[in-house]
Amino acid sequence: MSQFSQNFYRLLYDWYATNHRILPWRETTNPYYIWLSEIILQQTRVAQGMEYYHQFVSTYPTIDLLASAAEDDVLRLWQGLGYYSRARNLHKAAKLIMSQPDLADNAWHFPATFDKLRALPGVGDYTAGAIASFAYNLPYPALDGNVYRVLARLFDCDTAFDTATGKKYFHQLAEQLLDREQPRLFNSAIMEFGALYCLPASQDCDGCPIGTYCLAKAAGTAALLPVRKPRPTLRDRYFSYTIYITPACKTLIRQRRDKDIWQHLYEFPLTEHATEAEWQAQHAPSAAYDAPSGNFPRPLTFTHILSHQRLHARFDIVPVNNLPTLPDTIAVTWEDLDHYALSRLTLKALEAISNISAKFG
Repeated sequence: MSQFSQNFYRLLYDWYATNHRILPWRETTNPYYIWLSEIILQQTRVAQGMEYYHQFVSTYPTIDLLASAAEDDVLRLWQGLGYYSRARNLHKAAKLIMSQPDLADNAWHFPATFDKLRALPGVGDYTAGAIASFAYNLPYPALDGNVYRVLARLFDCDTAFDTATGKKYFHQLAEQLLDREQPRLFNSAIMEFGALYCLPASQDCDGCPIGTYCLAKAAGTAALLPVRKPRPTLRDRYFSYTIYITPACKTLIRQRRDKDIWQHLYEFPLTEHATEAEWQAQHAPSAAYDAPSGNFPRPLTFTHILSHQRLHARFDIVPVNNLPTLPDTIAVTWEDLDHYALSRLTLKALEAISNISAKFG
């Protein structure tokens, strides 16, 4: 180990020892729990993910219980986190591990090498490196968004980190900097440093504990780094939902089955419109149904942003004496909605009309 590395690690570890957060997945070397935390925290803040982590650990304390669960139950527990492919891959990976004993070669029944971890559904280089280092102390870097930012500044690198070329180059930088004697501590410390100190928009470069080694600090370029590739243009989509509600508080829902957003989640009956003009012209179908009253609540409208899509959604609330017969729908009571995995957009609508039973019961 070079003198440079020894000094750098000492400064980083001293900062970490004093400033790091106490997080449950850091207090264990159980690879199953670490894997759960890593999947949950992909594109999710720690504050939001903590509750979900505890729910999964409590409901499925071992991987065999997760593997034997119904997909609907897993999606229901995941409800509200978004990016539901993570939950489907989590479930798929658990089933794969339990069906192939050669994948699980330790007391936790979990893969213990980088290559076996990397082969799991939903596990990329970052997640495999994180599990390998945190659970087994193996010398693999773990590059999350915080680490990319720290590396970009330490090495004053203006290569876009979210391109194929950039990812390869930053991985080389991480390999170069990795403390191979203490990979678990190093990855924890540098990730935490990016999360708590080397922030995107509020750099305290003058007081930086590792600033002596930061090329961006010396060049005055920290605020410009890291560099991303241009973001894609959002695709606009226009949704009209109909919330039928009977005097007995029954309604209709459907399960999304196409290979599209929110696959296998439930929502109210939906019509998707090709254009904004068509969407704007749509009105609640009040005349077509046997309604107990001519007074219809105002539609609820939302703009819901996904990674590559902007959804314009309207929810028409339609009181009816009897539910219409619509293909691919099921009738449920309002209270039973709690037992179904619903899209985040549907949850937003439900939150806005939480007193629906009082109004139409």
